Amino acid sequence: MRTGEPLPAVGDVLASLATGLWHWDTSTGLVTVDAEAARLLGLPTEGAVLTEAQTRARLHPVDWNEITGVIQLAVAEGTLAEVRIRIMDERGRIVRVVRSRSKPSFDRVRKAYELIGTLQEVTEPSPGTPAGRSAVTGDWRRSREAFLLDAGRALAEARSTEEVLRVAANLSMPGFSPDGLAVFGVEGDRLTIIGHHGQQPGDEDAFTEMSLQTDYPAAEVVRTGRAVYLSSPEHYKSRYPLTWPLASQFGRHSWAFLPLTVAGRTMGAWMAGFAYPVAFTPDERSVLTTVARMLAQALTRAGAAETQRELTDGLQRSMLPTLGPEIPGMTLAARYIPTGGGLQVGGDWYDMIPLPNKRFALVIGDVQGHDVRAAGLMGQLRIALRAYASEGHGPDAVLSRASRFLYGLTHTGDANHADLRFATCLYIEVDPVTGVLRTARAGHLDPAIRMTDGTVLVHATAGGLPLGIDPDSDYPTTRLALEPGEALMLCTDGLLETGGHDLDTGWRRVRKILEKHAGGLEELADALVQAVHGPSSHHTTGPLADRREDDIALLLVCRHGGAGCGGLGATTPARPAVRRTMLTIAQAEPERIAEARAQLRDLLHDWPSDDQVDSAVLLVSEMLTNVLVHTDDDALLVAEVAGHPGERRMRIEVTDTSDSLPHKRRPGELASSGRGLVLTELLADEWGVAPRGEGKTIWFELYEPASEGEAEAASGAA
Repeated sequence: MRTGEPLPAVGDVLASLATGLWHWDTSTGLVTVDAEAARLLGLPTEGAVLTEAQTRARLHPVDWNEITGVIQLAVAEGTLAEVRIRIMDERGRIVRVVRSRSKPSFDRVRKAYELIGTLQEVTEPSPGTPAGRSAVTGDWRRSREAFLLDAGRALAEARSTEEVLRVAANLSMPGFSPDGLAVFGVEGDRLTIIGHHGQQPGDEDAFTEMSLQTDYPAAEVVRTGRAVYLSSPEHYKSRYPLTWPLASQFGRHSWAFLPLTVAGRTMGAWMAGFAYPVAFTPDERSVLTTVARMLAQALTRAGAAETQRELTDGLQRSMLPTLGPEIPGMTLAARYIPTGGGLQVGGDWYDMIPLPNKRFALVIGDVQGHDVRAAGLMGQLRIALRAYASEGHGPDAVLSRASRFLYGLTHTGDANHADLRFATCLYIEVDPVTGVLRTARAGHLDPAIRMTDGTVLVHATAGGLPLGIDPDSDYPTTRLALEPGEALMLCTDGLLETGGHDLDTGWRRVRKILEKHAGGLEELADALVQAVHGPSSHHTTGPLADRREDDIALLLVCRHGGAGCGGLGATTPARPAVRRTMLTIAQAEPERIAEARAQLRDLLHDWPSDDQVDSAVLLVSEMLTNVLVHTDDDALLVAEVAGHPGERRMRIEVTDTSDSLPHKRRPGELASSGRGLVLTELLADEWGVAPRGEGKTIWFELYEPASEGEAEAASGAA
């Protein structure tokens, strides 16, 4: 060609270079190729218009997917799309490898890609050569796919920002790995450093609080949402001269700054620095872009999890109280274990409320549900209970007001948006001087008392509906007594029902821990929690197939004296243990006589004579029935067992406020009453009637029979 002559046509130049031309419009689904491109695709050497299906049939299936990904990446970054393609024949054999280079664009109106590019045959590199290691096909592709799978799995398993950064720092990319990285976040109009690796502590100071308008690659990435690749120091210096001095001190040769984008929003930038030159081919950019997307997702998940932990920790600190000041004569211990839902705080709670006259109240309850709504209602209800209790109301009045309060919160009058909830609650007013407990119960579990000799009794108390169901509910009060050295346990149903247990089997599991424990109150609380959540809980599964988990609230209080609260279960030989229970039966609750019989049997669980136990139960039933039938007053039952084993004495008292004294009669065969005192005289070792200031007390005693060995020794001595 002579100087001044016109240049040859583009088609002639490409044909002389064995390079074909092709055009692809995804809106029409047609691919136009010239003669050389048709030849490279294994078609007749003439121009043609092909459908996507016809074109795809000539390409390796993996490479077709590769083309789609590279085109999308090139449009996002505004760069050329370059990819190697394996051409297949009709039998599925690879006939040649071609390289495609194109400039794609995206029409937002038609939502379609359009590109014009070239096809040129290339030689497939031999495995093991430098060209082979940088090729798109072969081992490099397989290594890249394996790397992305491993990286995705590791980032998905990271649960905190620190773990995400540690995983990102240890990523070994196939063929090129950064020696340093930094993750930038955004706060307002400033860049922040979320974390970095490969630099010395303090090196990040110059980049902290950098304005987004700064001429710095990470700031530009956040502003535009497009990646920046700098393949050499000269490239960096020419493009960002103002901030080049900050980067030059690290001695790197190539940099990649990629946007961290989630749901279309750029939340930051990721910098990968390389100690050697990197060309940033389309395939290397594809790997970096994929890692950046996974890194952004992982950081978002970790940030959300950390925010939730901070929220729930704050809720727990604000809603679950400490046990307050030390109470003279009492020791308290409490535990809260959130297990029912994703939150670290749920609807279960406990509280200790100081009251006038040096008394205090113990409260434990459970709001229905394990969600944020339950936690919010729990906090409001706890505050309301504290307010009502501090006003000096009795247990019954406190629960009545709390029920009306919760009913007002949940019954808004809008049936379409109603979120009706209820709460169970046990409220106990404690007098630490006398050990008297005044209890009111709203659908909650009854309290349990561990006596000084290890006997554990569930004290049946009068109760009403759960809070929030009926604003006019009534909550009767029951009086109990906590003797010196005895421990009181209040808990929610999660302690009993966790691990496939129902209330019955769960109570038996917990009762064994209460009876056998010999340490202090804090150790007892830990032992109870470990029994249902520790490794040993897997050996004590319940009968139910559903091993549901539930929140647990546990509150323990021990009255000083006797064996003391520091060594529960350690009896004092010089002073025989006294086992005592108390129960009030109102005139309107004759069905509670059955509870009294059951409680008496629990009290006498280790009494050696079954006949005497049956006699005691019969006499108690007669005495309580007489009070309810022949008087207009309530009956108070007090039963105690005292003395050393083998020499114990059982004393049972039934007290009422009537001044009428009973008289022994001799009823006929058809008489329906009058046998109470006759039975007492026949079955009891001692009995009597004691007038009180107001009313009277009927009592009887039974003495523990000597064992067979002691009886033989006594007869031999005689």
